[in-house]
Amino acid sequence: MPSGYAYASTSPIDVNDLVLEVELQRAEAFVDTARAAHRAQRAWAAVPSPVRGQVIGNIGKLVEANAEALARLVTREIGKPIAEARGEVQEIVDTCAFFLGEGRRLYGQTVPSEMPDKQLFTFRTPVGVAAIITAGNFPVAVPSWYIVPALLCGNAVVWKPAEYSAASAKAFYDIFTSAGLPEGVLNIVFADGEETFKGLDLALEAGVVHKVGFTGSTAVGRRIGELCGRHLQTPCLELGGKNPMVVTEDADLDLAVRGALFAGFGSAGQRCTSLGTAIVHESVHAEFLRRFVAATEEAVVGDPTGDVLFGPLLDRKFADHFERILDTVREHHVVHGSTGIGRITKDNPRKGFQGDPDRGLYYHPTIVDGVRPEDGLFLEESFGPVVGVTTYRDLDEAVDLGNLPGYGLSCAIYTTDPNKVFRFRTGIGAGMVSVNNSTSGAEAHLPFGGNGKSGNGSRQSGIWVLDQFTRWQSMNWDYSGSLQKAQMDTAVIEADLDFRLG
Repeated sequence: MPSGYAYASTSPIDVNDLVLEVELQRAEAFVDTARAAHRAQRAWAAVPSPVRGQVIGNIGKLVEANAEALARLVTREIGKPIAEARGEVQEIVDTCAFFLGEGRRLYGQTVPSEMPDKQLFTFRTPVGVAAIITAGNFPVAVPSWYIVPALLCGNAVVWKPAEYSAASAKAFYDIFTSAGLPEGVLNIVFADGEETFKGLDLALEAGVVHKVGFTGSTAVGRRIGELCGRHLQTPCLELGGKNPMVVTEDADLDLAVRGALFAGFGSAGQRCTSLGTAIVHESVHAEFLRRFVAATEEAVVGDPTGDVLFGPLLDRKFADHFERILDTVREHHVVHGSTGIGRITKDNPRKGFQGDPDRGLYYHPTIVDGVRPEDGLFLEESFGPVVGVTTYRDLDEAVDLGNLPGYGLSCAIYTTDPNKVFRFRTGIGAGMVSVNNSTSGAEAHLPFGGNGKSGNGSRQSGIWVLDQFTRWQSMNWDYSGSLQKAQMDTAVIEADLDFRLG
């Protein structure tokens, strides 16, 4: 690929709408940027953390001041409904509000020594340079989950956003760098996947990247995990999901349907936390399906600048991927949910559609009943507006079905029985459990992350993410004037351990 290769980010609402054209850089540019970040990092780490917290506070204020413009840009560029885009921008504000205070709480501990006239301490120290690689389905919220705590902890950042959300990323970067960050502390690099991987490899080898954060597919996450492992680093990996929702025989079915509708079709099913399969007790399967189908058929799909359940798919490559997913529908499946299947066009219309379907990448919401544990639709992440439905007989079977795909990000159970809640929570392998709520929806002060094929156990958000961007350093200070050797020069207290009551 030649240097300065141009990439055009177009709107999925209207594929002829050019939002921004950017130059994609080669691997060497990624390394050069990491070197510049490395040079800037030490001075930034020397800034007292409460002052760094003030900069985070400035970012939050600037995001609030630019919230509507940023949300509308997100909607235009990736087709996310405007209400969800506003919520995504609010997530940045919430994250900044939380970490503003953490600048005064980057606590270590004083630890009692086993010897006199000696003190032990622990400190959080920044890792150095963090390379952050993010997807474009949450083009501003998810980057803030990495970048805000990384900066607060005294790190410098090299950020590689998704090309198809380049305009949103550029706006995000401009806001952050207007908040008082010194030059070189936050850097943005536009590059394609392979050049980014090559650049990351070179930067790790050169010792100018000390932490990698990645949000994206499980396949790419595996490659990054292997690469980091060769350099004895542990990345923060937030990957895909095939998130189950269990509907028990005692569930509030109307509430479960509302949860399934939002979790399955919000953002056109293009969330890592989107509902994959509804696992419904056989005694309520027919009624749940009837209500879910009716709600899906009545939902408004179309132009995301209006009040719709979902808009277009993110980009042409995601539309192509989703069409391959739809090809896995089999004869034993029963399809519901819309007046058609596949792409919505004038020749394949969706009842009640808002807007001009032929201008954008719009797809019918699809419910596939009768999925089986061996089906690709049951086992693999779909990343599009499709929800599978299957049945179970007892809760242990439901838990086994929920764990079977091997992902472990999010899950939900709808029930009015607390006993079922705790049995489900104990058995399910997901990192996040919702009770009578959607599989999607994160709060800035709660840990976010998954297990299995969904991640390596790292967590974002809240105080838990601090362990991704700091390392513990211990210090012992002996002021006794003599060399006291641990485990050898400790006092021994004599006791009569043979004593027994008469």
